[in-house]
Amino acid sequence: MAKVCFYEILEVERSVSATDLKKSYRKKAMQYHPDRNRDDAGAEAKFKEISEAYEILKDDQKRAAYDQYGHAAFENGGPGGMGGGRGGFDSSFSDIFEDLFGMDGGRSRRSNAPSRGADLRYNLTITLEDAFAGKEEKITIPTTISCDGCEGTGAEEGSKPEACSSCGGIGKVRTQQGFFTVERTCPRCQGQGQVISDPCGECHGAGTKQKNKSLSVKIPAGVEDGTRIRLQGEGEGGARNGPSGDLYIFISIEYHPIFQRDGATIFCNVPIALTTAALGGEIDIPTVNGKKAKVKINAGNQTGKQYRLRGKGMPVLHSQQFGDMVIQTTVETPVNMTKKQKELLRAFANECGDEVSPESSGFFDKVKELWDDLT
Repeated sequence: MAKVCFYEILEVERSVSATDLKKSYRKKAMQYHPDRNRDDAGAEAKFKEISEAYEILKDDQKRAAYDQYGHAAFENGGPGGMGGGRGGFDSSFSDIFEDLFGMDGGRSRRSNAPSRGADLRYNLTITLEDAFAGKEEKITIPTTISCDGCEGTGAEEGSKPEACSSCGGIGKVRTQQGFFTVERTCPRCQGQGQVISDPCGECHGAGTKQKNKSLSVKIPAGVEDGTRIRLQGEGEGGARNGPSGDLYIFISIEYHPIFQRDGATIFCNVPIALTTAALGGEIDIPTVNGKKAKVKINAGNQTGKQYRLRGKGMPVLHSQQFGDMVIQTTVETPVNMTKKQKELLRAFANECGDEVSPESSGFFDKVKELWDDLT
């Protein structure tokens, strides 16, 4: 009986691409798989035909031979002959699971390959003055480093890890459960793909060991709250001589009792005496760099009046520029006055007219008009 054309079995054209060929095979293999057609005696034979066809056509060399000579290219024990059992299920049908679950049979990435170490985080709190000037901070962090006794292999000097006999060094084992192929971590090597019969005495086979590491961190001038500084390669050591991770320093700036910050601008609330507010004058105020600055207060200064000092704020990060400092004044009412001081203040009040307090006079005039309208 003449064999059916492989292209007809998979219902594809001779010019079909490898991708479309696999899609068609996958669909038909699912349809005729014996585990899904237990009551259909012909399903297994059909499944064998489908698997045989795909086994030939998925290989470029075998496909070229088939296109030229047909079935005769694989008769009499030729290279395309299929074994017994389920007609190539172990080799062909596994392609479906490779697509669905990312499996790659014996070609899977070895679990014992070098892997990058974990990144570390360190929270560092500094003062506003430190953020202004910049500083170099020494910190100590607990981390893991590659064991120098075994050079990260985990095996005692003179020996080396051996490939796991259970998984063949892959780190995973696959088992067939009816229609499904299940892949799980190898229980013997715990997914490492290797077993160490003579572990290193320093790291006990881990390949890494704990250590407190001291570092100097350079804090740039102008750094802001929440800034993250990355120190490349200062994280945990990688397994099996893999590269180290990175260390991230997260900056927090302490609360300051005098200054408030918004970017490069510094704000400062300054109380001034009633006489200074009325007559004007000069006051000394502190700045974030630890020095003093003189501010000229205008006569008739009211609470909330602001004065801007150019270049007296925070440095702009990675720049030669500086922000400004904004002074907001609060007029302070005299307290704890003596009898004589009170008498002088009453005399001053009796002497004053509406001209010296125009806002309060205007306010009460409006209130009086409102009350007159209501009566």
